[in-house]
Amino acid sequence: MTTPDLEKQQAAATTATTPADPTTKSISSTDTSQQQQPQNASPFKVPHFLIKINNTLESLSGFEARGITRVLPSERQPPSHLADAQVFLLWFGANISVNNLAVALLGPLVFQLGFTDSAWCAIVGAFLGSCSTAYMSIWGPASGNRTMVIARYFMGYWPSKIPTALNIVLMVGYITLSYIIAGQMLSAVSGGGLTIVVGIVVSALVCWVVAVFGMRVFHFYERFALIPQILVLFALIGCAGPYFDTTIESQGDGTAIAANRLSFLSLCLYVPNSWAAAASDYYVYYPESTRKRKIFCLTLFGLWTSFSLVYMIGIGLATGVTHHTAWAEANAISAGALIVAGFEPLKGFGLFCSVIVALGIIANSIPGCYSAALGFQVLGRHFKVVPRWVWTCTVVVLQTVLALAGREHLFVLFQNFLALMGYWVEFMILIFVLEHVLFRRTRGFDWARWEDKSYLPVGWAALVAFLLGWVGAVLGMYQIWYTGPLAVLAGASAGGCDVGVWVGCGFALVSFPPLRWLELRVIGR
Repeated sequence: MTTPDLEKQQAAATTATTPADPTTKSISSTDTSQQQQPQNASPFKVPHFLIKINNTLESLSGFEARGITRVLPSERQPPSHLADAQVFLLWFGANISVNNLAVALLGPLVFQLGFTDSAWCAIVGAFLGSCSTAYMSIWGPASGNRTMVIARYFMGYWPSKIPTALNIVLMVGYITLSYIIAGQMLSAVSGGGLTIVVGIVVSALVCWVVAVFGMRVFHFYERFALIPQILVLFALIGCAGPYFDTTIESQGDGTAIAANRLSFLSLCLYVPNSWAAAASDYYVYYPESTRKRKIFCLTLFGLWTSFSLVYMIGIGLATGVTHHTAWAEANAISAGALIVAGFEPLKGFGLFCSVIVALGIIANSIPGCYSAALGFQVLGRHFKVVPRWVWTCTVVVLQTVLALAGREHLFVLFQNFLALMGYWVEFMILIFVLEHVLFRRTRGFDWARWEDKSYLPVGWAALVAFLLGWVGAVLGMYQIWYTGPLAVLAGASAGGCDVGVWVGCGFALVSFPPLRWLELRVIGR
């Protein structure tokens, strides 16, 4: 029941009652703005067999039928301490996974930073990235809208489709990487007896089941999946910790070290920051009266503590590679094999722990899969007609195919591409903050008019600022396949320094306020 069109066809096919669970409410009565805008209805006719499947799924207990339609205040869940705790547990449980741990390996191994430098860069980068996501999360309870729907209020109906499409690519890409790492670990545990394909398929199947059912099952899974994960991570610290080399120093002269610090800090920022474009998706059922400060702090604390923990473990493993032959050989195979080698002192129990860690990637993949499916619905009225669960199936199939195709050759390509994709999120957040602080502080938002093009901003100022941010990112990016001129100037002795996100944010910061002021003067919205 993701659109009024689908609702009408379902009503003609079968008479159904509306369940009490707000996640399964029919959207025909969820937002008056839709009744006011029949021009937004799609002429696309939903096939009858799809309606029958949709009706069957919606009859299942705990299934979320709602897509991107706004959740009215009267449909929200009542406040509770468990719901507050879930904010922290969601982010902590989803991010204590080995794909995030693998990012931290790059500090000592690629940027040649010492343990102390790597640790400081990782912790500060994680904090900055977590702040961005925490800010974006506050709009979920306030609006009842999904993140990319909220983007319409800040960037305009049409320009906001650009970050929506980019977010779909970002989520699909990151989950593809996660599936590959899970496959690497399970293959390493079996001594090569199992192929990477097994881990990819197992991860995809579990992710598919949970993401299809939606918010209720999703939150339940995330609440308990973190328990075995945190236990085995502490076991990894205990058995691998003696091999960590906390005395290792950064390599190069002062300028090179400074450039490598900034590059690694930026990389550690990108990963928690990448959740920002989906952060509000998971809070739309929270009461409208939920304090923004509480949501911000709980989200920040959950993200920062989880990323700091796995980053520190990853840095420790990387420092041990230099003098521990078995770890060096494992690292030459894959990052997943290195993590398995860290459990080696535990023998058979260590292999069991490795399997738990590998499967923990699923908890990290489910939120991204869920939000990518919602992103497809935001792209347009024809896309919105298709139920959320269909898009979820599409996303999982796409991720699985990409993971299977890229398990041997495309892993490095995906890594570099997704680092590039991390830039745009920060530009979008900066536009949100500027619009909020400078232009909307007293006017506020009418959240019921999420599809009203005559109310939403035209978005020319946001579009120009967003594109200028990309210009800055290209000038300052430092990737294996491209180094921008400003990156060369910033890190000449190190071969380059990734200043793309900082230059891009500077361009957006300078350009958006005057352009938005001009847009309001000329157009009036």
